[in-house]
Amino acid sequence: MRQQRDTLKNPEQELRVFRMRALLAVVVVILLSGGLAARLFYLQVVQHEVFTTRSEKNRVRVEPLPPTRGLIYDRNGQLLAENRPTYNLTLVRERVDDLDETLSLLVDLLDLPDEEVEAFRERSRQRQRPFQPALLMSDLTEKQIARLAVNRYRLPGVEVEAQLLRYYPDADLLSHALGYVGRINAEELEHLDSGNYAGTHFIGKTGVENFYEKELHGQAGLRKVETNARGRVLRELDHTDPVPGKDLTLTLDKPLQKLAVDLLDGRRGAIVAIAPQTGEILAMASVPGFDSNQFVTGIDVASYRALQQDLDLPLFNRAARGSYPAGSTIKPFMAMAGLREGVITPEETIYDPGYYELPNDDRRYRNWLRWGHGRVDLERALEVSNNTYFYSLAHDLGIDRIHDNLARFGFGQRTAYDVYGQGAALLPSREWKKERFNQSWYPGETLSVGIGQGYLQITPLQLATATAVLANRGDWVRPRLALEVGDEPVPTDLPDTPPDIQVNNENWWDRVFSGMEKVMSGNEGTARRSGRGLEYRMAGKSGTAQVFSLGQDEKYNAEELKERLRDHALFMAFAPVEDPQIAVSVIVENAGGGSSHAAGLARAMTDFWLLERHGGDAADDKAEGDEAQGD
Repeated sequence: MRQQRDTLKNPEQELRVFRMRALLAVVVVILLSGGLAARLFYLQVVQHEVFTTRSEKNRVRVEPLPPTRGLIYDRNGQLLAENRPTYNLTLVRERVDDLDETLSLLVDLLDLPDEEVEAFRERSRQRQRPFQPALLMSDLTEKQIARLAVNRYRLPGVEVEAQLLRYYPDADLLSHALGYVGRINAEELEHLDSGNYAGTHFIGKTGVENFYEKELHGQAGLRKVETNARGRVLRELDHTDPVPGKDLTLTLDKPLQKLAVDLLDGRRGAIVAIAPQTGEILAMASVPGFDSNQFVTGIDVASYRALQQDLDLPLFNRAARGSYPAGSTIKPFMAMAGLREGVITPEETIYDPGYYELPNDDRRYRNWLRWGHGRVDLERALEVSNNTYFYSLAHDLGIDRIHDNLARFGFGQRTAYDVYGQGAALLPSREWKKERFNQSWYPGETLSVGIGQGYLQITPLQLATATAVLANRGDWVRPRLALEVGDEPVPTDLPDTPPDIQVNNENWWDRVFSGMEKVMSGNEGTARRSGRGLEYRMAGKSGTAQVFSLGQDEKYNAEELKERLRDHALFMAFAPVEDPQIAVSVIVENAGGGSSHAAGLARAMTDFWLLERHGGDAADDKAEGDEAQGD
């Protein structure tokens, strides 16, 4: 029996099995050890720099230091744009475990309206590079800050940062001229220097804030800090100071700007004032305006929709972009064109029966005074704003020479140096009409342009610029809004300045000026009431711009028209005539005659600048208005 059991047990076979198992175990151990060694080699040798950097980032963090934005002052040193401390909400996406859940929690904590939720979520996706904070909300309230502080443990990657925020003390006065800063959007991120704008959440959107963005922004700095596992800063390792933006001093005079806005008194319109000899824009008012501070922190949907749907267009810069018929304000420039081209002389007269007829055409182009002014020369034609004289002059000049001469004064062009969004309006020509309508130019259209109607469109800034060139006797100085950038003055000899206007006889300027003086001071001057009591010599020209055309035998009756179909009131002026210090253009939409509703505003502007700001007390008599006379 024992022999049978010994026969069943095979020691050699068991030994072979053991050896095979041991060998297999050794192979497995060798393979695992090799894999481990390879992985260690990969991590410690091949990926050495990568993981060293990652490890260092866990301990050392580089934080951008945004520069302080430059301040903006008026010519007298009064602050127009400052920086105020505020608290902003930022988010670093790489440190957030569940972005959707975090954003939903923030929406509840901040109590955001439904219409702002999508924009809030969109801002979380806007950043310049990894680990760059995205600005979610600006100017947090104390209640919001408290709620976020209590729930901070639930909001990894979310921080409340103290920053300086742009603020405009006189936003309503200067909203269009200054413009505003706003949050950097996705489109702007694609073109910005990510290094210089690291940590910066705002950029100039419009106005001088946009034009001088590079100078106002400055250069970003950085600091290297050591942090613990929770990301809390333990100490600062290195520091590079940011370079603050340069302060900007504007040519604007805040008291004069305020006067311009007050004179318009809520009526739709614009007033522009320029110093002719230097091109400094002293005032550029567009009414109505808006509160630009709303756009800095992000205007809410309801407020923005209200601004967009407002029929008075408060967001539209009428001073720089509004296109209006020039009306009779174009006549001094037409007079200079006629003199330059030899079509008229100052002494030459025509007889005005109250209308003008083209050769072989029985249509009558009427003077504003139905029975006419009788015999008129150049100066009287300007004084009484005689249409018949300028119909005749326009016909003799022709549209080609009219176009070329008006272009010399800057009409139809963007001639201001640093005015954001300025419009070119429209200076018509044969070529323009052919391209626009595929039609020929007709002689009757030339007559309309000759009195500032028809296709001709100007902006208040263009009219003030042309008036300044006229006051300078043809010498060009480009208008500008900046007086100094930092400590460096902006020169008057700016690039792309149009050439000066040359004339054969310098006395021609005097004759045109004399006619414009008579507008204010002559016995028949259309703005003689606004010129009463002048303490200086003032040259001006009124204008009335039709909103729609009348038939040949129709009469204009403002009382029968809706308010927005009534004529625009315009006026241009400069003073003193012998040494011009200010050139002004005024437009009041749908107000009626320029002599009645715009001349007084121009007089108030020149009085304030020449008598109160420069040289004494204002004149007692600041009559605004004129009897219903032609322009």
